[in-house]
Amino acid sequence: MVSLVFGITSYMVFANVPFLVPVGDVVGPFLVDILPVVLFMLLYVTFCKIQIKDMRPRPWHFWLQLIRIVLSLLLVCIITLTTDNTLRLILQGVFICVICPTAAAAAVVTEKLGGSVASMTIYMVIANVVTMVIIPLFFPLVERSADISFIVAVMAVLRNVTLVLVLPLALALISRKVVPRFTDRLRQMKNLGFYMWCFNLAIVSGLTFRNILYSSMDASTLAWMLLLPLAVALLLFAIGKAVGGRYGESVAAGQALGQKNTVVGIWLTVSYLNPLAAVAPGAYVLWQNLINALQLWYKEKYGKAPLERRE
Repeated sequence: MVSLVFGITSYMVFANVPFLVPVGDVVGPFLVDILPVVLFMLLYVTFCKIQIKDMRPRPWHFWLQLIRIVLSLLLVCIITLTTDNTLRLILQGVFICVICPTAAAAAVVTEKLGGSVASMTIYMVIANVVTMVIIPLFFPLVERSADISFIVAVMAVLRNVTLVLVLPLALALISRKVVPRFTDRLRQMKNLGFYMWCFNLAIVSGLTFRNILYSSMDASTLAWMLLLPLAVALLLFAIGKAVGGRYGESVAAGQALGQKNTVVGIWLTVSYLNPLAAVAPGAYVLWQNLINALQLWYKEKYGKAPLERRE
C-alpha cells in the first residue's frame, strides 16, 4: 500500500512542481530502464530459496489454465457479436486482463504470503507455454486486423520468459551448487526480495498513473476501463484461491490466476488490438497490487492469507 501511494505521489510531485520537473525528466526514464534489472535480482533472490524436489506440476496448474482459456474464449465470443465500438473497446481491455500470463513477481508475493514458490514457478512455465498457443488463436478473432503469427507470439513470450524466469532460475540453481554459503546468506535475508518488489511497485504505480491520467478517451469509457479491471481481479483471485484450496495451495493458486504480467498485456494491446484498450491492463496492475497489499496486511495481522486453505 505504501509503495502504491509513494509511487503515485512521487509522480505527481515531480510532474507538477516546476523546479522538480527537470529532475523528474531525468530520473523517471532511468527508473523505468532499471525495472527489468531489479525484477531479475528479486527473482534470483526468491529462486535461491526453492526446494528442487517441490518443482513438480500439480492438478490445479492445469485447472487454472483451462479456466483462463474458457474465460478468454467466452470474451472472444462476446466481442465478435458486439457491434458497438465503445463496448468492443471496453471488452478488449477486459479480455487482455484475463488472457495475460502470470506476473513473474507473483513468486515474491506468494513467498511473503506463505505459499509455495516452487509450485508457482512451475505454474508460470505452464502458463507461458499456454499463452504462446492461445494468443495467435484468439487475437485475430478479437481484432480482425491483428496479424499475429504463432512464431511472433512464441518469440514475444519466450523473450519475456527467458529474461524474467529462466535466467534468474538457472542462475539461482547454479549458485546453490557453486556458492552455497552465499545463497544460504540470501535465504536468511527473508525480506530482501520483498523490498525489491516494493521498489519496483512504486515505479510501476507512478508510470501507470501517468498513462491513465493522459488517456484520450471520454470520461464514461475511462471509468469503465478503470473499474472493470477491479471486478476482473477480484474474480480471478477468488477463483484461483477456490481451486487451489482443494489442493492445499490457495495462496499460490490465487496469485497464479490473479497476479498478471500486464507489461506483456499492454505491449500486445498496443501492437495488435485497439491501443486505447491498454488502459485496462494499466488499471489492473494498480488493482492487483492493492489486493496484494491488503493480503499482506491481513497476513501480518492474522497470521494467514485471506481465504487460505491448507491440507
